[in-house]
Amino acid sequence: MRSTMQGEVEDGAELRLARLTTEALDRVLKGKAPCAALVPVGSVEPHGPHLPLGTDTVIGEAAALRAARRLRSAGVEALLAPSVGYGVTDFAAGFAGALSVPAAALSAFLRAVVEAHLAAGFVHVCLVNNHLEPAHDAAVRGAIAGLPEGRASVACPLTRRWGRTLGDEFRSGACHAGRYETSLVLAAAPEEVRRDLARALPDLDISLSVGIKAGKHTFQAMGMDAAYTGAPGAASAEEGAALLDRLAEMIATEVSEGLAALKTLANGEGCGGAHSG
Repeated sequence: MRSTMQGEVEDGAELRLARLTTEALDRVLKGKAPCAALVPVGSVEPHGPHLPLGTDTVIGEAAALRAARRLRSAGVEALLAPSVGYGVTDFAAGFAGALSVPAAALSAFLRAVVEAHLAAGFVHVCLVNNHLEPAHDAAVRGAIAGLPEGRASVACPLTRRWGRTLGDEFRSGACHAGRYETSLVLAAAPEEVRRDLARALPDLDISLSVGIKAGKHTFQAMGMDAAYTGAPGAASAEEGAALLDRLAEMIATEVSEGLAALKTLANGEGCGGAHSG
């Protein structure tokens, strides 16, 4: 499944770690600019009848690619690393395609991924999380617990700092496969959206955040019988592009703040020197 717009796939090849040769990566790591790795962490999870199971990964990759361009324009090298496409998806239990992994296993694997990038010479690793299940978010954050300050971060819109920038539907909590996520996928991978189905779906005002506070632990218990809530029929690619820009700002800011904590930008060291020091 393609995870971003065709133009972004082609234009962003030089920003994708998996597309580089070993010589090309070596040049980046030994350059004067600090180098960060952006690792999208997604899920395989039902997103209504109109969006793909990999929606969270699609969104993470598209936002991270935009963030990499933004960081490069600010003098920071950032590469989109291969995604981790599985997560904790217990809330979707009972639907086909809800492939959940244990939180402890996810944390351990992500910690190994982060440490591998740091050992390879990246100054900072940002885990980009757009799968908003609380246990999943806790597992992602747990993966970087105890690392030296500035070496790793998590960019996730669950924090109030970023969530308040993402529109009324997101803030309401009624945003799983609704207007918010459908707009994002329309901007990132329009060929993946079943638009006729999205337009035919009735709006649902079921807030995941309210349901979670009430002690409900599955979509079905909350009344999300088709694994969506919100207003998918109101989605647009234009809104999705604006939302992607906000998510990219979130990622770029988390990375920049991590680098500032390391004082890498101030002393002008390259990746290798900063890592070995």
